Amino acid sequence: MSVPWVARRPFRLSRRARTGALVNAILTSICLVMLLPIALTVLFTFEEKQDITRNPPVLFPCDTPTATFDITACRWSVEGYQRVFLVTPSATAPLGFYLAGRLFTTYLPNTILYASASGLLVMLLSGMSGFTLARYRFRGRGAVMIFVLALSGLPWMTDIIALYQLSTVLRRVLPVYSDRVFIIIVYTGFFLPLSIWIAKGFFDAIPRELEEAALVDGCDPAGGFVRITLPLAAPGMAAIFMLTFVSVWNEFIAGYLLIAKNNLMTAMFGMYDYMSMNLANPQVVATACVVVAAPMVVVFLAARNTFFRAMIEGAIKG
Repeated sequence: MSVPWVARRPFRLSRRARTGALVNAILTSICLVMLLPIALTVLFTFEEKQDITRNPPVLFPCDTPTATFDITACRWSVEGYQRVFLVTPSATAPLGFYLAGRLFTTYLPNTILYASASGLLVMLLSGMSGFTLARYRFRGRGAVMIFVLALSGLPWMTDIIALYQLSTVLRRVLPVYSDRVFIIIVYTGFFLPLSIWIAKGFFDAIPRELEEAALVDGCDPAGGFVRITLPLAAPGMAAIFMLTFVSVWNEFIAGYLLIAKNNLMTAMFGMYDYMSMNLANPQVVATACVVVAAPMVVVFLAARNTFFRAMIEGAIKG
């Protein structure tokens, strides 16, 4: 028995599918364009100076007098990493060597200290302030919220000159003055106003009835906050810490102007230092950039799910 032939309609994407494919293609192209400088920087760290500065430039240093590309003739180099890491043999070191480069002995430890301390202070202060503004009604609450919002909109450069003069005076009149303490306080003040609003949004998203139920069950207000409210707001607090940590890690102007001693400078100053001393060695500068940026990339990739979930929940529920 023969099967009747049925004409099939040609396959066509729906308008929604075509729009989605177009948007994905545009976003992918934008991401590739944005990743291109990063990829080139990483590639430069494995090239020799003459291959980076040659004219015309080549993407891969694999050319020969007889061929434009020969994979067996590639001239890869780790000179940039050798000069940045400065691996020094030592019989007393646990691994038999230690890293003597100032980026590892001075600049990165300082930045980790400043970013961690500032992030913890901002998280603590913004959490307490955000909870107060979200839960309590008091005279002047609206004015306080407007004032905090206005502070978050002020550009940093309007405060830098005054802070520089203040640091100069304090350094002269206070015998126990510390550049580390001062810069941590400055960073905390820079990022606290916006963080208060973010924290308030997260506390607004937590139903007040949960705290009231905890009070009925016998908890005092502090116990209800610690056992009920704080765990629910933990993603938001983590997001505030990460935002502050990354911002302090990438900050340059305040650290450069307000810290007087080179052994207290941040990683961004370390990159500036490498650039000033290695203008003729672009592979060293590229390596310093990769080394400073790599920790932030690792931290972001490890905590991206928590970070995005916290920010989205705060934006929707707050």
